[in-house]
Amino acid sequence: MWIPALNGPLFAVWASVRLGWAVRKRKALPGMGRGQNTQREEAVSCVEEKRAEKAKLSSLQIIALGFFIIILVGTFLLMLPFSTQVPGGASFGDALFTATSATCVTGLVVQDTGTYWSVFGQIVIIAMIQVGGLGFMTIATLFMLLLRRRLGLRQREVVVESISHYQLSGIIPFVKRIFFGTLLVEGLGAVLLSLRFVEDFGLERGIYYGIWHSVSAFCNAGFDLMGPHSGKYSSFVAYVDDPLVSLTLMGLIIVGGIGFLVWDDVLRNRWHWRHYRLQTKVVLFTTTLLIFGSALLFFLFERNNLGAGRPLGEQILAALFDAVTPRTAGFNTTDTASLSSGSLLLTMALMFIGGSPGSTAGGIKTTTIAVILLHTIAGVRREQSTHIFGRSIGDDALKKATSVLFTNLFLVLGGVLLICGVQTLPLTDVLFEAFSAIGTVGMSTGVTRSLSQFSRAVIIFLMYCGRVGSISFAVALLEKKALPPVTLPQERITIG
Repeated sequence: MWIPALNGPLFAVWASVRLGWAVRKRKALPGMGRGQNTQREEAVSCVEEKRAEKAKLSSLQIIALGFFIIILVGTFLLMLPFSTQVPGGASFGDALFTATSATCVTGLVVQDTGTYWSVFGQIVIIAMIQVGGLGFMTIATLFMLLLRRRLGLRQREVVVESISHYQLSGIIPFVKRIFFGTLLVEGLGAVLLSLRFVEDFGLERGIYYGIWHSVSAFCNAGFDLMGPHSGKYSSFVAYVDDPLVSLTLMGLIIVGGIGFLVWDDVLRNRWHWRHYRLQTKVVLFTTTLLIFGSALLFFLFERNNLGAGRPLGEQILAALFDAVTPRTAGFNTTDTASLSSGSLLLTMALMFIGGSPGSTAGGIKTTTIAVILLHTIAGVRREQSTHIFGRSIGDDALKKATSVLFTNLFLVLGGVLLICGVQTLPLTDVLFEAFSAIGTVGMSTGVTRSLSQFSRAVIIFLMYCGRVGSISFAVALLEKKALPPVTLPQERITIG
């Protein structure tokens, strides 16, 4: 006779026995349930692969993290007691600011490089400049090649992303050409600069200065060692009338700033304009227009200011240098703080534009401003497409160019608001400093040393975003690989 209270437990026992017997029977019979088990294993494997993919860093995240690690290592080295000429070593704030400025090839300094840092500290700074200019992945690739290690697909993808190359194929020979081209250009620049510096400072110091400033100029860094000779933070003001120094520095800045892709294209096609890629043509045309157009404006703005009483040849040389160095080298042969209002505004515009993609320079890049201007002209003319040099430019390029332009502009304005909110400083000086930081230029009206620790942190962040790339930095933080499940409907809005 069944007791009602035992119905539930007895049924549970009976169900467990039946289930166990069914499982044993399935295991005993060959071929039974194998497909289901395989499907389950495949499902588990897919889940594990998706988790691994989520845990794996993207190329942009690796690049951002790599620059961050280099900055931290450089900060530690610059804090060592023997890194400075004064006893006690550098503070964490000064070391961090200098390491960030060097790695991001900016040139803004809170301590004069030539008088404050020892030879060891100067070597650490120039090493960070070289790594930051070429990109740490380029340097890492070269070391792996020297060790005869093969690069996997993952490493090649990161290298392509770091130097803005077109494709994976041929990336290793391209990196080799970058290395040997850099050695050749920096070596030639070092020889030319040493000819003057040996005469001024002696054999050993002259050669050291030649090599050091050649690397700094090619990497568009703006660091200099002229403090002990022509005054702290003076840069190359003493060489404003020296064609050898000025023209050599300008040549190094331009070659480093036009981009490795342009190098490769020009060398491959042996100076045949017709065979160049569209990017090469746009870069060369825009760079030439910016250099000579802005040089003319600087000459006109400063002829009754800094150029008053100087020979015509010296005024032209100074105007050319003023046009080249804001994109984005940071040297100066004229006193930046004494520039006229028109020259300051023009300098900020040039710092914001910067150099070209895949180069040692910063800024929003020449191709970005060219695409935006071309699309604007096409819109005014009511043309269906944007074209130049017999080629059309797609809407994707405009979307990316607009994103880069406004992201950098918002970063600058945000940084200026934060600095002005905590310190009472001239607005023009703060704007100039922020544009110099985001463009990784290094020119300053002298306000850098007056910044508080919070303001310095803002400038450090702007320098980091300027080197990694503001869009790349945002993507590295917020990257989502999953596509949206649906496409939202479009609706027209009125523009202009």
